[in-house]
Amino acid sequence: MTKIGRSFITALVLGTLFVALTGCQKKEGPAERAGKAMDNAAEKTGDKIEQAGDKIKDSAQDLKK
Repeated sequence: MTKIGRSFITALVLGTLFVALTGCQKKEGPAERAGKAMDNAAEKTGDKIEQAGDKIKDSAQDLKK
């Protein structure tokens, strides 16, 4: 077999594997969606707590002046 023929077969096999693997991805289930929603809510809550802490720190520094 020639070098070009082997390269073609290799590319064909890799392309087929790529298409097969991307086609096998499962859709998110309800539990996974709920988990992601909980993660987002926890992250937003943490951000708000951090903002509140910064405001308290700024207020305390203003009182020292």
